[in-house]
Amino acid sequence: MKTFKTIFTILLIAVTIISCSGDDGTDGSNGIDGAQGETGTANVIYSAWISAPAGTPETIDGTSGLSTSIAAPQLTADIMAKGTVLAYMSFGSGTNIYTLPYTSTAGGSTNTITAIASLKSIKFFRFKHANDGTTVALPSTLNWRYILIPGGTQAATSKTAQLDYSKMSYEEVCARFNIQP
Repeated sequence: MKTFKTIFTILLIAVTIISCSGDDGTDGSNGIDGAQGETGTANVIYSAWISAPAGTPETIDGTSGLSTSIAAPQLTADIMAKGTVLAYMSFGSGTNIYTLPYTSTAGGSTNTITAIASLKSIKFFRFKHANDGTTVALPSTLNWRYILIPGGTQAATSKTAQLDYSKMSYEEVCARFNIQP
């Protein structure tokens, strides 16, 4: 009799397992989906503060000024086409950091320092708005830093609007990408 009960129990369990399908169960929930996290920053590239030689005379698009350049070895055509290149200037003390382009009154005239990105380098160009043939110094005591943000999802297909990092302060960009100022 004991053998009959054991065989009957095994047979009953086997029939139950075989007769059930995945569709017979109830739908369970794995929990509520969380909000989309911020884009990772693993691919963001940034330089240390860099000194460059004093500016030398140059004319760009018919505008006379002074220029100097720094190496940016990881600045690629892909970053230039799809990403963001940010450049900053400091007067050598690591404080008073300015996002480029930076416009001020120096040498008695309004002038602008701007960054011009090209493959593997960034040129800094200072010009007077009067374009009177004179220039304002671009001294070697200035320090430069760049941040390269490779392109990601196009804004048209993104669930959230893309940030315009050029409108953020230096401190905001550093905080967003966990960069030591």
